[in-house]
Parts: sequence; C-alpha cells; structure tokens
Amino acid sequence: MMREAIATGDTVESAFEEACKSLGVESHEAEFEILEMPVKKKFGLFGGTPAKVRAFIKSSPAQAAADYLKQILEKMGLFQVNIAIEEQEGGALLSLSGDDIGFVIGHRGETLDALQYLSGLVANHVDDSYYRITLDIGNYREKRKETLEVLGKKMAAKAVKTGRNCSLEPMNPYERRIIHTAVQEVEGAKSWSEGEEMNRHVVIGPEEGERPQPRRGGYNRNRGYGKKRPERSDRGQGGQRHTSSGQKQESSRQQQSSASAAKSSVDSAPLYGRIDVKK
Repeated sequence: MMREAIATGDTVESAFEEACKSLGVESHEAEFEILEMPVKKKFGLFGGTPAKVRAFIKSSPAQAAADYLKQILEKMGLFQVNIAIEEQEGGALLSLSGDDIGFVIGHRGETLDALQYLSGLVANHVDDSYYRITLDIGNYREKRKETLEVLGKKMAAKAVKTGRNCSLEPMNPYERRIIHTAVQEVEGAKSWSEGEEMNRHVVIGPEEGERPQPRRGGYNRNRGYGKKRPERSDRGQGGQRHTSSGQKQESSRQQQSSASAAKSSVDSAPLYGRIDVKK
C-alpha cells in the first residue's frame, strides 16, 4: 500500500517538504518524484512556474492497518490512542493504549473482534497476501484465553461424568480453537463445532458418545418417587361388581325402612285434608 501527496514550491526542496507535511512524516521517511521543474520568471516579473513534487511512502501491512484503525477510532471519539506495532510471524499484534478505551472491547470482545477483522482486510490488500492482524487492549486477549481454557476443561470433565453432550455459546474461530485445544487435555472427552456462520459453536461430549440416561418416576407426596399404589378392584370374576354381605344387609334394611316410612305416611294422611263432622 502506498500513501502519496503532491505539493508545489519555489524549489524542489520546498515542494518536497510541503508534500511530507501533508503525509505527516519527516522528509527522510518518504521518497519523492519530480513532476515539474521550476521555471524562473523572465526579468523577475513575467511567467515562471513553481516546482511540483510527488512524495510517497510505502506502508507495511501492519502500518496500513494501524493507520486505518486510527481513523476509525477518531470517528468513535478517541483521539488520544497509542497503537504499538509488534511484528510477528505472518502478521502483527496491534496493542491499543489510552484513556477510556475499555468500551472498544465490547461485549465479550465483539467490538474488538470487528475492528480486528476490518484492520485485517486493509492489511491483506497491501501485498495481496495473507497477513494476520491481532488487536489487543490491556492484555484482554490473554485473559480471555485463560477463561476459555478453564471453561473448556470444566465442561469436558462434566461431559465425561454425566455421559451427556453440552453446547457452548457461539464463538469466533479463534476462541473455538482455544476450546478444542483445552478439551483435548481431558481424557475421555471430545469436541466438535456445529452451526453456521454467527451461530457456529462448540459441542463437548464423551468420546464413546452419550450414554442412556435412567428414567425416573414422577413424585407423589403420599407415595414418593416411582411407587405405584395398588389399584382396588370391586369387580369379581366376569367383571361383575361385588360387595360384602354386611353391605348387602345394610342396604336391604335401608330400603325396607324407606318403604315402611312411605306407607305409614300415606295411610295416616287424609285424602282431602282434615274434615270436622258436626254433631
């Protein structure tokens, strides 16, 4: 990636210095190309043209990413941010420092990951080759890595103990790799990824697969768990309902008593009410 600026001046040197100021660099950090040589005025009054110079600098992928990132941060209202570049194999680490930049991390690093992705796209357009950019603020990446390693081992141990699979929340490829590496350290556990794009997540389970889980009966306050109260049957052979002899006798007595009471009531009651006979 190349940054350039064109400026004019009475001399080539002055034009070059003006171009470097536009780039924000010192004159020894840039190269230049003379577009037009200065032409002196005739008799010191007529004609003449100034010198025109193009100054340019070739930015490394990391520098291009840092310059782009600085522009984005200024749009977010952060003007006093320092970006330290640490070249690494196949890429670079950009460490951000300054006041009140914690919100750039976002929820579980989502904002930081987005800025990292965009900066990586800019870096990869410099030489048209893969160049990995990593953003970090206050050693957040290392702390997040430690948290994920503990989580991966804990869930792997739980999967081995219970014999059941467990799914984690969606993560980016970098964090999923951390989980997979941590699970490999737990004997009897395995992990794999499921889902598409933003919903892709890690699933952890036992190596031999899920084990059948024992079935449990429902809870009854009187019977407890899994106990069934024997059903009472009042039907005999052939499906006929049966009762005890005592119940039969009691029922017969009640019927006879009801019948006698009804007959007595009928016999004692006058047919048309009470009639007094005059004597």
